[in-house]
Amino acid sequence: MQTKLNKLEQEILLRIAREALERSVRGESLPEVQLEELPPSLQENGASFVTLTINDRLRGCIGTLQAYQPLAKDVQEHAVAAALQDFRFPNVQPPELPKIKLEVSVLSPREPLIYDGPEDLIQKLKPGVDGVVLEDGYHKATFLPQVWEKLSEPEEFLSQLCLKMGAHGDLWRKKPLKIFTYQVQEFHE
Repeated sequence: MQTKLNKLEQEILLRIAREALERSVRGESLPEVQLEELPPSLQENGASFVTLTINDRLRGCIGTLQAYQPLAKDVQEHAVAAALQDFRFPNVQPPELPKIKLEVSVLSPREPLIYDGPEDLIQKLKPGVDGVVLEDGYHKATFLPQVWEKLSEPEEFLSQLCLKMGAHGDLWRKKPLKIFTYQVQEFHE
């Protein structure tokens, strides 16, 4: 991230995400994001993930690693996708809306992590700080830095990320993978 979003900017994004979540789940059309009325930081291209939880349990999480549209629109799009397009869960239903807690993560650009073997990789990761992307050919997966709260050991973190990618859990030990790291600014309701 070039600059951290201030409290007002965070509140605006959370409001955009909440409105998108509620309207999409109810089958209503979304309002057009009025970029010219927003702070410049929300008009700039940005990459985000929107995470939905109920009672601290994941209910949906969708986002992007590459900034390709204004941050405010990116958050709106991913709030809808987290509710209605996360293949791991059934679509969010209207009775669930009051129970859902929203979290927005704004991502820094990803950086390649150069490493020499599994032990060097373990040493170079920063648990609790780094989001991690694994790539093996056309297969890729990411975990946001928040996942370290549940998978605090780097070995388990990488193994679960390989499984998420659709590979064996020990793939990261057996062959060199393309690995990227990024950081997030996360905030929630």
